[in-house]
Amino acid sequence: MISLNFRDARPICEQVKDGLRHLVDTGGLQEGEQLPSVRSLACTLAISPNTIQRAYEELEREGYLCAAADGSTVAAGQAGAGRSRRSSLLRQFDDSAAQLLFLGMTAEELELRLRQAVGKEGA
Repeated sequence: MISLNFRDARPICEQVKDGLRHLVDTGGLQEGEQLPSVRSLACTLAISPNTIQRAYEELEREGYLCAAADGSTVAAGQAGAGRSRRSSLLRQFDDSAAQLLFLGMTAEELELRLRQAVGKEGA
């Protein structure tokens, strides 16, 4: 499901969140699919349950996960990822584009790069 790199500079919670986001974004977790319990996933990854709990809570606020009626956590699906995550990614995109332009990349090169990314998505 998720793999962690303990040599990665990012905190473990961020790695867990990124892994779960990726699974939802790519369809690895379908809408309504139940996630492992906090304890189960913590045991599988050999990390603290508090880390998993925090990741689940933050992803629920972002719209990637939601609580089911039985108390379990389920994937909200791509539509559930919502405005919060989209806004965050757009800010990152804008910052990256501004930095690339400052470093000498042209608007045409950025446009080509974006078109290539869209082409990969449609392939």
